[in-house]
Amino acid sequence: MSRLEGFPPIALPHAHTLILGSMPGAASLAAGQYYAHPRNGFWPIVCAVLGIDAALPYAERTRRFAECGYALWDVLGACRRRGSLDTDIEPASMEVNDFATFFAAHPEIARVFLNGTAAATLFRRHVAPALGATIACTRLPSTSPANASWSYARKLSAWEEIAR
Repeated sequence: MSRLEGFPPIALPHAHTLILGSMPGAASLAAGQYYAHPRNGFWPIVCAVLGIDAALPYAERTRRFAECGYALWDVLGACRRRGSLDTDIEPASMEVNDFATFFAAHPEIARVFLNGTAAATLFRRHVAPALGATIACTRLPSTSPANASWSYARKLSAWEEIAR
């Protein structure tokens, strides 16, 4: 099984809010884009909440997202995994992104939203202890199509928290 590498963060220096996933899935890695799986609700939900046209090309969508003060990244920068499920990540292979450097470069970030349980667990285990209580962290329901127990409308309602 080969080593998978994630993406650099999407962030401008003035970012105030960070949204974290766990690790890009196979469709995202193949496309070179965050949340590229056609059934993942991330972009439709976030764009609806922030008033961005979800039909815009990826580069324009991410530019507008960042200009609104939001940053996007993953807890893991690399790992070994078969398929796309977080449960298939080999624990011994996990490489956590460099959050100390990221937060130093983005000092206005005051909130972190975690896209699903895996991102929340990884963040709380590997990143949060070094942060102390300086940044508010909130787990949101995963936008992944694997989270089929939540409807789009229910996910959208929960994700409206990022705009408050």
